[in-house]
Amino acid sequence: MWQWSRCHIPWALMAVFLTASSAAAAPITFRTALTPEVTGATGSGEVTVVYDDTARTLFIDASFSGLSGTTTVAHIHCCTPTPFTDTVGVAVTPGTLPGFPEGVQQAVYSIELNLASAATYTPGFLSNFGGDTVDGAEAALIAGMFAGTAYFNVHSSNFPAGEIRGFLQPVPEPASLLLLGIAGAAAWTTRRTSVTRGRRPSHG
Repeated sequence: MWQWSRCHIPWALMAVFLTASSAAAAPITFRTALTPEVTGATGSGEVTVVYDDTARTLFIDASFSGLSGTTTVAHIHCCTPTPFTDTVGVAVTPGTLPGFPEGVQQAVYSIELNLASAATYTPGFLSNFGGDTVDGAEAALIAGMFAGTAYFNVHSSNFPAGEIRGFLQPVPEPASLLLLGIAGAAAWTTRRTSVTRGRRPSHG
């Protein structure tokens, strides 16, 4: 079972992301395939997420079919300790995504979320990853999507913790690739600094 922990996305990475994103000032697209999350789960699908850093919106377009159970809720979770693996608490949105279809095994769904609104985020994500600010939560969520630590999850009656999911990844576009390179360098530098600080000084 997941537990909330302090932000796994380096604040340096968030700052670099926001600077580069402001310079790019263009919608950024993320995609993922949805596949069974645990043994016994079935179903497949895909999700496209478009982030508009000027309007501060997140457009979600999802489709899925073949679930073993019927849908209960769906969310975006963020941010896992390790890219493309692990589980973590819900980031967007409390309860379930607005208007997400319940009690079905297949559906097509779309929604546009306002990332400038605190209501878009769960209290846990806003506090633990966003530093209790909407700006921080937005930065953490998008940084997590670039880092491969944010995933879209569909929960079902057979698998209440989640039946199918996929880690969001940026579509390779010039602006996205630039951000990925900068963010990757920032993350590497942060990890290296952390390891260096963790070493015990030698004596003698």
